[in-house]
Amino acid sequence: MSETRGSTGRRVRADAQRNIETVIEAARAVFATAGVEAPMRDIADKAGVGVGTIYRHFPQRADLVAAVFRHEVDACADAAQRLAEEHEPAEALDRWMQRYVDFIVAKRGLAAALYSGASAFESLPAYFDKRLEPALQGLLDTAIEAGEIRDDVQPHDLLRAVASLCMPSSDGDPAHARRLVALLVDGLRYRAGTNPEADR
Repeated sequence: MSETRGSTGRRVRADAQRNIETVIEAARAVFATAGVEAPMRDIADKAGVGVGTIYRHFPQRADLVAAVFRHEVDACADAAQRLAEEHEPAEALDRWMQRYVDFIVAKRGLAAALYSGASAFESLPAYFDKRLEPALQGLLDTAIEAGEIRDDVQPHDLLRAVASLCMPSSDGDPAHARRLVALLVDGLRYRAGTNPEADR
């Protein structure tokens, strides 16, 4: 994972970096239960810092929301390698897709914030694609090579499909989306290891 930076993008001292990471973790937890409009005081209390510390590193609420989003994207992307090391290819793909469901469903209020027009959010869609598409592509390539899933699926399409399936679960309950995504991933096994063109 890349070095944590303040909202200005400049490198920070080790103690300040620890404060930033603590605030981001606290904000992630508070946003998950109370939404992105939760009082900064709640985040400060959970982080064990003063509100001034938060505003020193994140002058605007949007800066903190963007930092939490990047943190969550990084965690989801990094999980791909760990799962690939611990499970068989198709199982690793299935588990990562469920991890991605949790990421999408847990963004309570974040989706609306991302389209609010705030400048802090402008780079986030590209960051999302830059981190998650390669992570998923690696899992797909390994599963395809093992002959466990079909070879005509693109990570971009799959990420969007899962996000669409999660839309009815915006209330924070991922159970329904999990079932749908499990069916989607199971469908990737159809005609695995075959050449569809040869059957036409």
